[in-house]
This record gives sequence, structure tokens and C-alpha cells, in this order.
Amino acid sequence: MNAYTDVSFFPRNAKPLNSYRKYWAARFGTAPFLPMSRDEMQQLGWDSCDIIIVTGDAYVDHPSFGMAVIGRMLENQGFRVGIIAQPDWQSADPFKALGKPNLFFGVTAGNMDSMINRYTADRKIRSDDAYTAGDIGGKRPDRAALVYSQRCKEAYSDVPIILGGIEGSLRRIAHYDYWSDKVRRSIVVDSKCDLLLYGNAERAIVEIAHRLANKESVQNITDVRGTAFVRRQTPEGWFEIDSSNIDEPGRVEAHVNPYLMVSEVAKQQGQSCAREDEANAVADAANQQLTSMGRPLDQKPQAIKFFDNPNLPGLQGKGKLKVPPRDKSVIRLPSYEQVKSDPVTYAHANRVLHLETNPGNARCLVQAHGEGTTARDVWVNPPPIPLTTAEMDLVFDLPYARSPHPVYADANGGHDGDTKIPAWEMIRFSVNIMRGCFGGCTFCSITEHEGRIIQSRSEDSVIREIEDIRDKVPGFTGVISDLGGPTANMYRIGCKSPEIESACRKPSCVYPGICQNLNTDHSSLIHMYRRARELKGVKKILIGSGLRYDLAVQSPEYVKELVTHHVGGYLKIAPEHTEGGPLSMMMKPGIGSYDKFKQMFDKYSAEAGKKQFLVPYFIAAHPGTKDEDMMNLALWLKSNGFRADQVQTFYPSPMATATAMYHSGKNPLARVTRQSHAVDIVRGEKRRRLHKAFLRYHDANNWPLLREALKTMGRADLIGNGKHHLIPTFQPTTDGNYTSARRKNSTVVRPGRVLTQHTGLPPRKKK
Repeated sequence: MNAYTDVSFFPRNAKPLNSYRKYWAARFGTAPFLPMSRDEMQQLGWDSCDIIIVTGDAYVDHPSFGMAVIGRMLENQGFRVGIIAQPDWQSADPFKALGKPNLFFGVTAGNMDSMINRYTADRKIRSDDAYTAGDIGGKRPDRAALVYSQRCKEAYSDVPIILGGIEGSLRRIAHYDYWSDKVRRSIVVDSKCDLLLYGNAERAIVEIAHRLANKESVQNITDVRGTAFVRRQTPEGWFEIDSSNIDEPGRVEAHVNPYLMVSEVAKQQGQSCAREDEANAVADAANQQLTSMGRPLDQKPQAIKFFDNPNLPGLQGKGKLKVPPRDKSVIRLPSYEQVKSDPVTYAHANRVLHLETNPGNARCLVQAHGEGTTARDVWVNPPPIPLTTAEMDLVFDLPYARSPHPVYADANGGHDGDTKIPAWEMIRFSVNIMRGCFGGCTFCSITEHEGRIIQSRSEDSVIREIEDIRDKVPGFTGVISDLGGPTANMYRIGCKSPEIESACRKPSCVYPGICQNLNTDHSSLIHMYRRARELKGVKKILIGSGLRYDLAVQSPEYVKELVTHHVGGYLKIAPEHTEGGPLSMMMKPGIGSYDKFKQMFDKYSAEAGKKQFLVPYFIAAHPGTKDEDMMNLALWLKSNGFRADQVQTFYPSPMATATAMYHSGKNPLARVTRQSHAVDIVRGEKRRRLHKAFLRYHDANNWPLLREALKTMGRADLIGNGKHHLIPTFQPTTDGNYTSARRKNSTVVRPGRVLTQHTGLPPRKKK
């Protein structure tokens, strides 16, 4: 049985979502929309809400919106759930709109991190917001999760605050904050929430709701996976691995070292994962060093601590230290004060965190905040157990209205103009078929939030949703805009061995190459595509999610199926760069993988008699990118005839590995030391603009900056009017003509001839 249908290989089985006894309020039945007002509550026969969800997004009752998924899941358990969407945060009054919740406030900043939602990569405030009616910016505050939590506490001080969403996931420990350019405390401390739920939270929220309904104190709920909270000290009976200093990363024994990449479980199965040599070397070194109980690395004292009895049963062996119980092990990260003042220690903490993201082997983490009498520990439990296919079906088969709440409708009951919600319009006719991503791209936050274990729906569930869209969603013209998720083609793909998957600590299954233990079979996805195309009333199934092309080329049949039937003229893919330096820092495949996919794409497009194009995406200013790398990328773009209309500049999101590189100048993909190789970081507005300018080499506004840079780099040979040049010698004037950049009073050159012949730009029309 494949990993995506069975979670029995994880350390302990999770209670199925449908196994709880429903709360007594289930008698009220299902609401057409979760209520946003007292009037709606009265129409449903409610005198109060059991749970109130506060969100920074407009309320769209659709499974692509977090507040709807969590709200409907709790409703399925029998709870009465209300929604307060995009409240005015200037006072606590709007947070009292639905009255006092009986159990707790659920707080989320929304589907996007509020800071990324509100600011560009250049820290300029945005005027739009795709998750707001009318696409209007400013409907949520900076760091919305903090502000909403504080206002909820002001409204009803005795009501527990359960914080969730991606904004919380990315801030569960001390984290670098790009907008203030400093390290901030864990959001658990700053928000004063009772519990933080990170990752996909259905399993955790359901358990917590039932336990609170059974009168259990929220302070006693400390054993739920996927949660973080504040506690004063480590409980008795726990084995603490001290990794608070980069010079003493805990013991180097195979299961205990926070840096180890592969578990012994793989060896016991007679198989191996990537970096097995590294793991063996570390384990061998450990066996040589650890010959007595509690002897720490480098002979440094207090690297290992026992909180109960130093002679815990099962920990001592003959000449070798045995592994303590994983479910009683906790890794102590460097404190907030340490990572705030020392970027190298920050990089070390980030590395340890990312090595503890596999729910099959992750241990608890703890990080101190404050000193002396004010000291507190932020305790982070292991990630949640992934949902089974049956549980995924339950989540996506809930009775969603599949549209925005009627409060956003215009006078005719539609959603146009001031009532249009762009994010909903974008996914209105799309279907999410899976969760998670094992790509491990360092600039991406999917691993920190959804995890790397792929959780897939059943084919029947996906087909039912397509039929619902066809039959119930107004405006459907027969075109499904996407069957995808975080990626287009990881559906039902995972490790060949559930045991290895539960033990592996690799950050990626496809970098530096595709792991030999990864099942790359695309047959389930192909079958789904074919079945969906055959549905009555469905004219076209498009694939809009980003394609993992290095994985796709492992299945030529899939590429042919995709190119022949599911490309609407253009297909988005993301090579991100062409040069090895930045690609290694991104953990992305070399450009050769792109070339191989392009050959297959062109071949199958020609066989289908279709003229179709790839649309590649690239990132400017990523850590590890030199100016020469961007120059070479620009030359590649020009030689291949690409002109980027929109440019993505690296955006340091909290807790991402690339963000740790950006802040520390070190590479957390390898062991972090003071002597670790420095990563080239693109800082400063001018250099970031230069890297963006190379991506848009064809924009005349960028030519002065590029000319200056090319001359400084000793590459003035790329300036000229020949086909082999990157940018022309001439600069447009305000009247649309072009003058020599070398002489202010040069002769005006005929723009049509110069641009068409030498730069490929269309000739300008005379006024």
C-alpha cells in the first residue's frame, strides 16, 4: 500500500477525522453559509457560536480558502461556527459582533501572509488585495495575526485564542523579518495565543475543539501534533538534546544528531537514500566518540540533559549509546536572544528546524525567549500526521457553497466591479487534487506549512467536485481551469518504501537528482485526466499549477497526455535560473532538465498539430546569485527569444531556508560553522534593481543601468547593435527616436531599422 493511503508507518496512528462523536449542536444541521451576523445566527436558530473564526480574507465558502475548510470541518463535527471576516482592527468592538464564543476564537491572517499581501519585494505598499472584494488594499493590518489575537483578547479576555494559518506557520519560532530587517520573537510569544496550529490544521483543530468541549483546560492541551505553545520548563521524563550552540549540535549518534540526513531504518530495509555516505560517516564518527553514557560532542559539558533520571531504562548499551525514545526527545534550539544577535547561530537553528519536518521522525523543538525570571520556552510539537486519502475526501466533500458570502454580492446577486474577489475568480473553476510538495525549493514556504508528504484525494472525489462545478457554479462554460495544487504533477507520488519515507530527513526528493526510492509513476494522474475529459459538459481541462518538469520527463506518456490535451497554448514552468550557483542555493535542477522537457514539449505539440509555448519563470536577486550569473541568464533569455513581462524578485519569507541565507550569509543546506562558505547575498536597492534589469534586458529603461554594470564587469563587448550584443548602444529619446548613448549630440537613428534588425523589438510608428 502506498504512503498516501496509509499512515500506519508513522510513529503513532492518528485518530481519524470521522471517528469523533459529534457535538450536541449537530442537531442544528448544515448552514448554507457560516454566519457573519447575529441575524444569520437567529435564522439558523443559534443563540451563540461555539467557535468564531477571525480571518483577514473576505469569506469565500470554497475549499481553497482556509477559513471555509476549517469552519466546515468544525461544523461537520457538530459545532456552531461563525465568521468575522476582515474586521476593523482599530477597536475590539467588531470582534464582539457575533457575541462571545463558547469554546474559542480561531484566528488567521488569511490565505496569504499579511506582510507579503501588503508589501512588494521592494517593501512598497500594495494598492490591491486579491482576497478582498473589489481588489482593494488596506483591509487588513500589518501582521494581522498579532493584531487580531490582541483584539480578541480585549473583547473577551477569558476566551482561548487558537492561532493558525500560514502567517503563524512561518513564525512559530524566532524568525528573520524582512520588513523590519531584524529577528523577531516567535509569534506564540508576541500574540499571546494559547495555542498555535501550524501546517494543515484539520486534525489538530478537531481534536482541540472536542477536548475543549469536554471541559479540558487549554493549558493542559500540550500533546497535540502540529501545535506550539509557551511553557516555563521542560517536563520531567524528557530527554533534551542541546543544539543551542553551533559548536555543539547535540550528540552525533545516528538518531540523535540534529544534522543527520538519513535514518537507520533505511539501512535495516537494505535500501538507502541520497547522502547515505554522509550519514554513514556521521554515524561512524559517533560510534568512535560515544563510548559512555552522556559523553557529549567535543567533550563540552551539559550538551545532553536528562529531566528525570539519568539512568532511564533502555538508554545504555555495551560500549555504545542507545537511542532514547523519540516521542520523549526534544531538541533545544538556540534562544531568541542568541539568534537575534548572531546570524550564524540563526542559520544553524534554521537548519535544525528544517531537518525536523518529517512527521515520521520529527522531534519536539524548544526555544527559550527571555532570560532570568522572564524566561519562557516556546515548545513546538512534531508536525501533524498527514491526512489519509479518505480524510482528504472528507475535507473536500464538505458542503461548501463554492462562492463568496452573499454580503459581497451586488444588487443583482452577482460579483462584479466593487464586489469581485480576484482570488475567487482565479480558482472558481479549478480543483485542488493534492497537498504538500517534496521539491524542497529553498525560497518556497510549502514545506514549512503543508509539508513534503503528498496527501492526495481519491479520483472519485475529484470527479464529484468537477461535476459540482459543472452543475452548481454560475458562469461555467465547460472549461476547468486547473487540476492541481502546490504542483501539477505530484499526485499520488511518494517514496516506494513507507518505512524509508517515515525515516528520511532529506529536504528534497528531487535534488540534486531524483531519489532512487521515489516512485515517479504518473499513471494515476493520466487516468484522472482522461476520466475528467470524458465528463458530459466538460469541454476542456487545463493545467494551471506549476509543473515539476524534471519529474514529468520521467513519464513521457504523461508529457504527451499533458501537451496533447491540457495546454491552452501556454504552459507555465519555473526553471528559476540557468546558472549552477544560484540553482544550487535554490535546490533546483540544472537547465539541462528544462532543455529535455522542452524537446518533449515541442515534439508532442508538433505531433498534435498545435502551436504551443512554454512560459518559463525566473527569480532575480536570489541568495547565491552573482552579477555574472544574471548576465548569463539574460544572454540565455535573448538567445532563446524570451522577454519577461513580469519579473519575480526574491522575497525573503519568514523561516524559509533561502531567507536564512539572506540574513546570515551562510548556507543551511550544509552543516553550519563559523568557517562555512559565505553565500553571495544581493542586498541594496541598486543591486536588486540591476538583477531585475538583467531579466528585462529588452526594456529600454534598464539600458543605462545595464551599460554601466557591463562596463564595470569588463563586458562592454555585450553593448552594441549586433545580434550577439545584449543591449544596444542607443537610448530612446522622449520623442520616440534613438540617440547614441556615447554622444549627447549624436545623429538620430532610424528606430525601425535599428530595433528590428539588432534587438528584435517591433519598429515604432511615426507620429
